[in-house]
Amino acid sequence: MAAATTTTTAARVTAFAGGVLRYPRSIPSPASYFLKPFSASSCALRLSSRALSSPSAKGRRFYTCRAIYNPEVQIKGEGQPETLDYRVFFVDHSGKKVSPWHDVPLQLGDGVYNFIVEIPKESSAKMEVATDEPFTPIKQDTKKGKLRYYPYNINWNYGLLPQTWEDPSFANNEVDGAFGDNDPVDVVEIGERRGEIGEILKIKPLGALAMIDEGELDWKIVAISLDDPKAALVNDVDDVEKHFPGTLTAIRDWFRDYKIPDGKPANKFGLGNKAANKDYALKVIKETNESWAKLVKRSIPANDLSLV
Repeated sequence: MAAATTTTTAARVTAFAGGVLRYPRSIPSPASYFLKPFSASSCALRLSSRALSSPSAKGRRFYTCRAIYNPEVQIKGEGQPETLDYRVFFVDHSGKKVSPWHDVPLQLGDGVYNFIVEIPKESSAKMEVATDEPFTPIKQDTKKGKLRYYPYNINWNYGLLPQTWEDPSFANNEVDGAFGDNDPVDVVEIGERRGEIGEILKIKPLGALAMIDEGELDWKIVAISLDDPKAALVNDVDDVEKHFPGTLTAIRDWFRDYKIPDGKPANKFGLGNKAANKDYALKVIKETNESWAKLVKRSIPANDLSLV
């Protein structure tokens, strides 16, 4: 029997000049957006005049890719959720598939970034971008042929920063010499609203946790959706502790301990076991964006990773 296919047009986003995207406050899943897909084969360095004039961002360079066309992008589920065949694709108006990892822009300007929800808060199915499949759809992770679930719900929206990559050939001397985990950078979004699988949220980074998972560096960028009622109050890790007391510790402890029920050791954290500040988080994003640019330009072997 052919897999069921569902497409729901629920909300639209208009891409304005300057890269500003306006999202509705509530988007069911799957959802539709007007985005500007970017071609991984047409990459360029962008250093804005704002970045040049900002002391905290001086020298911060981000790679992005030029848009070649401007279609409607929809989220399209194929198959049934919680099955081995289930995939969530991004497609344009003609039905052509595009990659959430490679084709959604990282930056929107003014310190705003795109965040793609893989795992909505208060859920346990371990959803992730399939980096080794064409068009990198979101799927449920598997182990020994079985679907993977966390032992308990995750308490925040969790997903990835597009156009980033943790290079497995790079040893980070600031974090015990750990090598990258070969994935896009993870985001833990602390806002109050539950996102949906494949939803794109506008966020601002607040800090970074350097998780070391079986010897691999697996960054967790702590961020908040701009639509959250408390977004204007938090701009760095100290603000998180003030307005979301205990959250940074809870995030660290959750990711430290979630493998223990399966009989595995606790994960470790670098950088003094604490969350680094916003400037450090932006440094991580910059470096992993540069690594992604090298990957899609094939300056670094892709091996099993899909660049489509």
